[in-house]
Amino acid sequence: MRDLFRNFGRSHEAFLLIAVVLVGFILAVATPTFLSWRNLFNLIDSYAATGVFGAGLLLVLIAGGIDISFTATAAISQYLTASLLVARGGDWVSVFAVSAVVGAAIGTLTGLLVHTLRVSAIIVTIATLNMLYGVLIFVTNGAYIYDLPDWFTDGGSLVEIADTPDSTYSISIQAAVLAVVLAATAVILRHSSVGRQIYGLGGNAEAARRLGVNILRLHLLVYGYMGLLAGIAGVIEAQLAHSVAPAALIGTELDVLAVVLLGGASLAGGVGGVFGTILGLALLAELQNGLVLLGISSYWSRLLVGSVIIVSSGAAVLGRRAQAARARTDKVPARG
Repeated sequence: MRDLFRNFGRSHEAFLLIAVVLVGFILAVATPTFLSWRNLFNLIDSYAATGVFGAGLLLVLIAGGIDISFTATAAISQYLTASLLVARGGDWVSVFAVSAVVGAAIGTLTGLLVHTLRVSAIIVTIATLNMLYGVLIFVTNGAYIYDLPDWFTDGGSLVEIADTPDSTYSISIQAAVLAVVLAATAVILRHSSVGRQIYGLGGNAEAARRLGVNILRLHLLVYGYMGLLAGIAGVIEAQLAHSVAPAALIGTELDVLAVVLLGGASLAGGVGGVFGTILGLALLAELQNGLVLLGISSYWSRLLVGSVIIVSSGAAVLGRRAQAARARTDKVPARG
């Protein structure tokens, strides 16, 4: 147990946890609104889609790939599902099922393109982002969908918490879905043979291939999973907005990338975890929410996200160099 705590204390997640607590303390002192139940519940709902996207992108990054097209996948899944919902009705199960299946199909196709074309994944997914978004705008003419059923826009509440006798807050459908997605992703990565193969593929693709790992299957799986979660995120974002806009999600890719990189994943692949992603999401939510509460211009949020990506990527590179240096030092025999 002592070794477990010692190892955690040296980990990236430990430093990130300290940062989350420290930033939260500073914001709590600076503005009492930050720790109010209203603000905390609003934060969970507002960043649930980002967290669901992040869980999918985490698998892709660990496998050594990258996906920029997931917002377009979510937009198509969201729009198609909302159109069917308005025309034929449905319930929560059918809404999530349809959107997830559509997203998974698009994501699997993206994984097939990445594997088959042998081109950098970022090039392929930037191309698919523009193609998918272009098709969506052409087919829909950019029209919004507003007339969603009341049961959908009202959402669902699981547990109610009273802030004052006159105000109660509840755990929303967004929060529940986010918790389930994060738990499922953790199980895949840490408690399945597929998860070990994903880490192996990202750590050393050639070694994984020589060990008989089916690279095509893993590419289809991680990009398909990214698409599936994109479809789910599209639904919870539509419920939060009470409408569907074709362009609403486009442009939020960097926020998701910042969360996952901040959580300890690497663009080089092979590292990352769900707990780090949760902490990355919490820290980004704190920082962006803090800018709003302190009355600082929202334009600084873009600077913040860009800085997070640069700092996280740089820290990951320095960490790998330090680890490699320690490994070389350990291999040098002692002179005596």
